Amino acid sequence: MNPIIEVKNISKKYNITHQQGGYVALRDVLTNIAKSPFAFLKHKAKQAVGKAGKEEFWALKDINFTVEKGEAVGIIGANGAGKSTLLKILTGITPPTTGEIRMQGSVASLLEVGTGFHPELTGRENIFLNGAILGMAKKEINDKFNDIVKFSGVEKFIDTPVKRYSSGMYVRLAFSVAAHMEPDILLVDEVLAVGDAEFQKKCLGKMDEVTKQAGRTILFVSHNMGAIQKLCKKCILLDKGKIISAGQTQNVINDYLHSETGPTAAKEWPSITKAPGNDIVRLCAVRVKQEGRIIDAANIRLPVGIEMEYEVLKPGHVLIPNYHFYNEEGVYAFVVGDCDPLWQKKPRQKGRYTSTAWIPGNLLSEGILIVGAAISTMNPVIVHFYERDAVAFNVIDSFDGDSARGDYAGSIPGVVRPLLHWTTQFSDSGIKV
Repeated sequence: MNPIIEVKNISKKYNITHQQGGYVALRDVLTNIAKSPFAFLKHKAKQAVGKAGKEEFWALKDINFTVEKGEAVGIIGANGAGKSTLLKILTGITPPTTGEIRMQGSVASLLEVGTGFHPELTGRENIFLNGAILGMAKKEINDKFNDIVKFSGVEKFIDTPVKRYSSGMYVRLAFSVAAHMEPDILLVDEVLAVGDAEFQKKCLGKMDEVTKQAGRTILFVSHNMGAIQKLCKKCILLDKGKIISAGQTQNVINDYLHSETGPTAAKEWPSITKAPGNDIVRLCAVRVKQEGRIIDAANIRLPVGIEMEYEVLKPGHVLIPNYHFYNEEGVYAFVVGDCDPLWQKKPRQKGRYTSTAWIPGNLLSEGILIVGAAISTMNPVIVHFYERDAVAFNVIDSFDGDSARGDYAGSIPGVVRPLLHWTTQFSDSGIKV
């Protein structure tokens, strides 16, 4: 059987122009023009030809893979690896520099929030507009209209112009239209991260239903390893525009987590406007620390601190920093929230905060632990941001015999390995042999 998607030797090149030359003050330019206008113009023409340089940048290089009908394939990699470029080529938004793509059947894509939406139109009007752009007939949109609205959860605002929607409402409605189109191939980028945790769960359930029950094909780009593992049996790892690993999802995720491109022990967002969050609070940095320094590998016996730096932009809100810990197989280890009585019910003032959660020594098991960082409000429940794979670190246990390992040298399963207090009672039964 022929594959539904066939990608052959796809490469994408961009030319980056560099303009050289130092800064010249406006007064100097005006002086030079006044002194000798023709000489100045001749000099600028030569400068434009000689000083401007071009650099070739290959966003993708020699990409080859096939996808069978009904498969869900994940595409993972660090930022800048070429994931979104690949999906844009597959959807025809941008052409490849070399190579060819063969796809059979109808294609729907969700690459950017609200693509095809008109800000002045209402949600109702945009459903019909976006549906038509995606190739749906008016009767088909009418038949599915109620299901689209119900799934999106924006019923109360369906007759409100979408320019007044939050980014989360935008993506919920956009995904709902695309998901109900029933295409043969659905291409989904990381935009699902804009939605809240509950809606992300609905999206994954819908995509899982699309592949298993309807036999449709999905290409799913995400940094969420748990979502990739749940939805996709196969996975592709990109790094610097090249495929460095492809195959069974768990094997590829392991390659990613153990590579230099995987989550690291520190992640920072220098620009507050581009940082995760909203107009109330923004995430600035997350760091893994042990004995006062950032570490990639943690001694299993010593406490580990997960440090969150964040900026409160609007005062008066009770904010609860929380962390989600899971292992490299996507299994949740535990979730912790800030229970410090000093801040638990205290509204925060504007300013920069650093909150650290300390994990006791001899609690974690060996292996890679991935940390999701979030800040929430409990009443009402609002998730201000949730950075799913913020940081990761490796827990190391030696064979000294003074940890929960004892004298056992083999592999010990589990996401935690606490050193518990044991007591043993003995009584002489008096049996004589």
